[in-house]
Amino acid sequence: MPNPDLARILRGGGFVVAPGVFDMISAKIADSGPAEALYVTGYGTVASHLGLPDAGIATYTDMVGRVERIVQGVSKPVIADADTGYGGLLNVHHTVRGYERAGVSAIQIEDQEFPKKCGHTPNRRVILADEMVRKIRVAADARSSTDLLIVARTDARTGLGLDEALRRGEVYASAGADILFIESPENEAEMARIGSAFDVPVLANIVHGGRTPTLGRDRLRELGFAVAIYPVAGFLAAAKAMQAAYSALAEGTADLPVPLYPFQDFNLLMGFREVWDFERRHTGDGEGRDAG
Repeated sequence: MPNPDLARILRGGGFVVAPGVFDMISAKIADSGPAEALYVTGYGTVASHLGLPDAGIATYTDMVGRVERIVQGVSKPVIADADTGYGGLLNVHHTVRGYERAGVSAIQIEDQEFPKKCGHTPNRRVILADEMVRKIRVAADARSSTDLLIVARTDARTGLGLDEALRRGEVYASAGADILFIESPENEAEMARIGSAFDVPVLANIVHGGRTPTLGRDRLRELGFAVAIYPVAGFLAAAKAMQAAYSALAEGTADLPVPLYPFQDFNLLMGFREVWDFERRHTGDGEGRDAG
């Protein structure tokens, strides 16, 4: 069942920051921090799992197992990217049921044509708004708990303009979306229009290096948003650090030019304390074995 904390925070008028996670290391690190929720990024998960672009290549089966593993390994509510619902209306029904069984607190479905593309890349096309309305109604009907929130994303801004994106937001909210996601506004004036346009919570997608201004919690709240996701921050930071570390090793030094997460702290993050306690109880062994 969904963790109800996300719905509770938003229904109480709170603000949610959800850093993007893409594997179990990123999920556990984010879960140990102060953020209110986690966002399973489709871009990052596809890149991490398949080494491929976020271009409609990953399937429902590729994604739902990874989403479930992340949910099981963390304590915070999870918002999960489900692309277009992986097909037509029956696929959307199946996807929502599967993601709900996996334990997500919110499922994001978008109105792009298949195959979809990352929302901050070019050449995205959207389906008719009426088709997306049917998807939202199916999604809302498929869930067994209203603690599972439906996030309706529109990519209409880039190709059809902000007015059309706002119009779609209105009809998607009327169809039953709990959270609206107007992708890729290009300046703060556009963001202000989006943040003040709807009666349901609105999500801001902050992609470092993307089309939308990079803003923090306080400014986003001033603009009228209720949720901020930062999908790429984690994997871009990790990729840059790994690039520097691997290059230094190849050049012959073990003195790395990036800060390292302390090894013993990482052992604890991954749950070795429970392993040591088990061994102490059942075998008399405990901490002190080699970590290799």
